[in-house]
Amino acid sequence: MVFKNAQEAFETYYEMINSIGKDFSDTKALFNVGFEILDPLDNIINTKFRKWNHTYAKREWDWYLSGNPNAQVISKFAPIWSKMMDSDGNVRSNYGWQWRRNAQLEKVIDKLKSNNLTRQATISIYDGKEIDTYHKDTPCTYAVQFTILNNKLNMAVLMRSNDMWYGFCNDQYCFSKLLELVANEVKIEVGTYYHFAHNLHLYNEFLNIK
Repeated sequence: MVFKNAQEAFETYYEMINSIGKDFSDTKALFNVGFEILDPLDNIINTKFRKWNHTYAKREWDWYLSGNPNAQVISKFAPIWSKMMDSDGNVRSNYGWQWRRNAQLEKVIDKLKSNNLTRQATISIYDGKEIDTYHKDTPCTYAVQFTILNNKLNMAVLMRSNDMWYGFCNDQYCFSKLLELVANEVKIEVGTYYHFAHNLHLYNEFLNIK
């Protein structure tokens, strides 16, 4: 499916999960869902029943930019992070910390600058080789890949699991900001955002809220 912006995607899949989602653990879920957002920078969710917090999303993005995996401060604004912290207060799901590891983001930018046909501009987040560290926090995102097409920078995000209520709304904001950041570094126009989730779900408490 193709959407103009993130709000259209949210509203469509909110309805679809409610109507045809399969019961899965304490959620309703759709499987192997992929869709494209034509204007990734139109990333504000104004759906009235969602009451999305743009201020928090921006705070999470700033935390990612810091590259600091410690979640003690952000958990004051989103308590779920406190359940994901290790004994030092760190998490695996600070994506900025992940893309700084082995200078992944810098290498992506360099690859795109040096070869506009590269298929290697990829950031890895979930890493099976470190799975033994995922006792409290397992990253929801597998990878992010960038491709220059028609002189625009496109991005694909691949997720193992994506909660439509909190996860998608906040993740799409941060990933669209990442796309903008990379495009600015490469000095190219922002293209489209393709989002794929193996498991796209709503927790039961967020069903039929409208």
